[in-house]
Amino acid sequence: MSSLCRVCLTQFEAGGPPVLKRCPACRSPRLISHPELTTLSIAHMDCDAFYASVEKRDHPEYRDLPLIVGGGTRGVVSTCCYIARIKGVRSAMPMFQALKLCPEAVVVKPRMGVYVEVSRQIRAMMEALTPAIEPLSLDEAFLDLTGTARLHGAPAAVLLAGLVRDMEDNLGITGSIGLSHNKFLAKIASDLDKPRGFSVIGRAETEAFLEAKPVSIIWGVGTATRASLEKAGIRTIADLKRWDRADLTARFGSMGERLWHLSRGLDHRRVNRDEPVKSISKETTFDEDITDRELLEGHLWRLAEQVSDRAKARDLAGRTVTLKLKAADFTGITRRHALASPTQTADRIFREARALLAAVKGQGPYRLIGVGIADLCPDDQADRIGDLLDPDAGRRAAAEAATDKIRAKFGPDAIIRGRALR
Repeated sequence: MSSLCRVCLTQFEAGGPPVLKRCPACRSPRLISHPELTTLSIAHMDCDAFYASVEKRDHPEYRDLPLIVGGGTRGVVSTCCYIARIKGVRSAMPMFQALKLCPEAVVVKPRMGVYVEVSRQIRAMMEALTPAIEPLSLDEAFLDLTGTARLHGAPAAVLLAGLVRDMEDNLGITGSIGLSHNKFLAKIASDLDKPRGFSVIGRAETEAFLEAKPVSIIWGVGTATRASLEKAGIRTIADLKRWDRADLTARFGSMGERLWHLSRGLDHRRVNRDEPVKSISKETTFDEDITDRELLEGHLWRLAEQVSDRAKARDLAGRTVTLKLKAADFTGITRRHALASPTQTADRIFREARALLAAVKGQGPYRLIGVGIADLCPDDQADRIGDLLDPDAGRRAAAEAATDKIRAKFGPDAIIRGRALR
């Protein structure tokens, strides 16, 4: 049985239950043991309650309190710490419901600029281990460490344990690792022992591990798909495996083909560092329904700034601007406009979205507004001077670039536009 100390990274051979062992070098009980520990190389790293962890790091007074990162009373939970999760709070839960479950929670607004910077620091740590990184979001990524043992003088498990140890020591952010022989299983493994977990699913145990699991463990099987499967008598992976491949495909189409493979632990997808981001968007749900167009435009500007910040952080620009509205009766409205040239500036995103808002028939009221960019491309293709038909576009673009530099040096609140105060 190959074993690894997750504190001092000592490798050793040991038999018996790892819970009864301590590291022979530093005496730490934080060990990981598995017969295939040194031969597996596909991993999924997932930060633990990322936004909340950053807030607790920057605000030590929140350390022992339930913390929710999200909108107002009618917004939703972006993320929450594990103390709040004990009370039943979950990501994407309506804020009023979260506060009913945990009325003592501290609620803070997201600081996307800070989260993006921490994400960049974590990404740099990953890049030092392997170039084969596929980010899924700011706080999670797949890594392929195949062949890196020769370069670093240690197997993938050691490198990954060192990664999360360094994240905690240097950035104050904890993460959980899933290690396996493909992406599907690595992602499942990373969620088995959160927070600060390190779980392994080896080749030899794959089918036995999956057998009794619910079909919802399969990435992409949501409420609607699960309901369709249950109608066919499929609730567990074992139920899936009783179906013939052709019958699954005939009943569920391409999803059936995917389910047949994943129920057997088969996933041939490569870790692809060039997996494209398809869109960047941000939305907000109001505490009270809004009809006033000036107030709506104030929210629209703040959202456009956040979308712009994310695009600049990723070195991307968009060829399409999207406006999203949700009326008081929950009716959804989406409008899009294709641009003559890509943009990443808040000014142009806002002006295009404002024009889309002006063209929407009816005065509301609205409970949600959102803005985004799509049809993304590298930022070197972006129009740096704005709409040539607008004589002030170049001046505004230059002012925004200067504002970005000042905020980078003195913080995101160093300069605030007047329209953001509406």
